[in-house]
Amino acid sequence: MTSDRTVSFTQMKDGTKDDYLLLEELEKPYLGLTADRVLDELRRQGEATLEGYRITRLQHGLQSATRAETDGADIDWIVGALLHDVGDGLAPQNHDRFSAEVIRPFVRWEVAWVVEHHGIFQMLYYGHHYGWDRNARDRFKDHPCFQSCADFCERWDQSSFDPDYPMKPLAHFEPMVRDVFARQAYDPAVIREGEVIGLP
Repeated sequence: MTSDRTVSFTQMKDGTKDDYLLLEELEKPYLGLTADRVLDELRRQGEATLEGYRITRLQHGLQSATRAETDGADIDWIVGALLHDVGDGLAPQNHDRFSAEVIRPFVRWEVAWVVEHHGIFQMLYYGHHYGWDRNARDRFKDHPCFQSCADFCERWDQSSFDPDYPMKPLAHFEPMVRDVFARQAYDPAVIREGEVIGLP
């Protein structure tokens, strides 16, 4: 804790209005540092990473984001591509859903949906090697975001494991991450629920 001001309660149900107003005040600077924490996690993925791959998890995100930007994608798609595996460190068994929850308040509904479901869509490329249903994504074939997710995986995710690919550095994407996380959370003008634009 960095503040010497604290609430009076030890159980939330005993909190007063003044307690909760204090927490609201102290939460604002913490929320303002969300982009810093996300960027720190990306940097960590450049050091502590999954073994066996020819690149780090950070490099995978950088390659995906570079491909998205090269294709003319907007900021939501670029940041979504950069952060689509940010959950690998804390939630390797459900990293797709974890990653989606990190970005969901700040990006279009379509982008968050794609990040949330990219794990099952990626099984198309490798699931059969484990005896899994590589076409498990077909359960979403009637969803309006199906094609967006299929395209995301084909163009920006599954192709981004190349140590020789000329990816842009994290510093290039940092201003975009900061811009996205500076948005008002769950702004309907940003979220645009139900709207599907697709990849460029």
